[in-house]
Amino acid sequence: MAERVLTRVHSLRERVDETLAGHRNELLSFLSRLEGHGTGILQPHQLMTEFEAIPKGDQQKLHDGPFGDILKSTQEAIVLAPWVALAVRPRPGVWDYIRVNVNALVVEVLTPSEYLHFKEELVNGSCNGNFVLELDFEPFNASFPRPTLSKSIGNGVEFLNRHLSAKLFHDKESLHPLLDFLRAHHYKGKTIMLNDRIQNLNTLQHVLRKADEFLCTLTPDTPYSEFDHKFQEIGLERGWGDTAERVLEMIHLLLDLLEAPDPCTLETFLGRIPMVFNVVILSPHGYFAQDNVLGYPDTGGQVVYILDQVRALESEMLLRIKQQGLDITPQILIVTRLLPDAVGTTCGQRLEKVFGTEHSNIIRVPFRTEKGIVRRWISRFEVWPYLETFTEDVASEIAKELQAKPDLIIGNYSDGNIVASLLAHKLGVTQCTIAHALEKTKYPDSDIYWKKFEEKYHFSCQFTADLIAMNHTDFIITSTFQEIAGSKDTVGQYESHTAFTLPGLYRVVHGIDCL
Repeated sequence: MAERVLTRVHSLRERVDETLAGHRNELLSFLSRLEGHGTGILQPHQLMTEFEAIPKGDQQKLHDGPFGDILKSTQEAIVLAPWVALAVRPRPGVWDYIRVNVNALVVEVLTPSEYLHFKEELVNGSCNGNFVLELDFEPFNASFPRPTLSKSIGNGVEFLNRHLSAKLFHDKESLHPLLDFLRAHHYKGKTIMLNDRIQNLNTLQHVLRKADEFLCTLTPDTPYSEFDHKFQEIGLERGWGDTAERVLEMIHLLLDLLEAPDPCTLETFLGRIPMVFNVVILSPHGYFAQDNVLGYPDTGGQVVYILDQVRALESEMLLRIKQQGLDITPQILIVTRLLPDAVGTTCGQRLEKVFGTEHSNIIRVPFRTEKGIVRRWISRFEVWPYLETFTEDVASEIAKELQAKPDLIIGNYSDGNIVASLLAHKLGVTQCTIAHALEKTKYPDSDIYWKKFEEKYHFSCQFTADLIAMNHTDFIITSTFQEIAGSKDTVGQYESHTAFTLPGLYRVVHGIDCL
């Protein structure tokens, strides 16, 4: 990967050098106009305005030359005389940085850290001094498979299935993790899928073929209960299906994987394994209730989205559990904040059943300090001091309610996601993140000028929470590709967290990786 980056940035420098060699005066004319803006940040539309202000002939020469592609891909220019630095985005998720000395016409390739250090000088000079806290999350993902093509963005499940199936296909030994995975499934002390009679792959394949022969003698709609005891004796527990037909389909999928793994078969098989019965969904801020809350501060689309999500999720869970042949009652808890001053809503009620569901509830936990419970509503920008204690209290409440650990924790928005991260880490549970909207892209330059926003919005806390949650989570659900990586010309919400700086606090050289 490092070699590809070096090749790309050297190519970028060569294109600027080539432009200087062939169209020195034209490039100097354009850069001088940028320098004329004075110290500051220029956005793409400002760059194009300045470009269109130089003589038409100069425009044409630069546009048709190697500098044309650089200009079209530049998302930001930093002017700090005599230097002009450019943040170039050749494609979604990929960034390069250069700067040009307008006086000497010298070109320098910059690392993300060097570019951000240069940018920091816009705020009270080089206020970070010689020692800066740099955050680099890239090493934590170094051993994890990741795509290299922008077209793979948003298709993480497909990519991982291809990677895993290729690994399974490598040799017989590589199939052992699949066997261990199947033997690991339990629910409240009851074994699911495989019992201790199956200790190795040879036994598993033998048992599966034996089960295949037996199932072919039954009618497709034969209920699992009629051959439950026979399967248990050979090592197969409940979870394969509720009828002979569904069990046979699962048996065939696993036999196919053991013979010749492929990503489609793997995805289908994993999707039918019983794994999720208890789900916790976190949404701490706002007035979270089902009646009389829309229009209240911080309350709107996210509430509707989560309630609809829960109804659909419960319906799907009930269907899958039935088809898996299990007698398990799923539970979904929406965890939010309890408001003693509920102002005519049910937000002061600890437990509230979700309309249109059988096994889903809203559970409310108050914010509290050493002085006691916080009674009033608090803006989503003000919740940060309360979330650690809230997490501890939530852990206790869901343990009482579920009488078990959740199988999946889903966070919503920045506050819900950081609580989900803390809770998932504490309980050792799979975490899902739904960002909804990362505030950084809503407020231009809210990173570099964070101190100006801090009293009202506390972005230092929010951006930090987003970084931790997005990197700690097991998987992320997003609505669109644009949310992750924008478009050819527009930076995505997640992508804007790739490299940024909060001068005087910390510098992020590799934050959220959207690839």
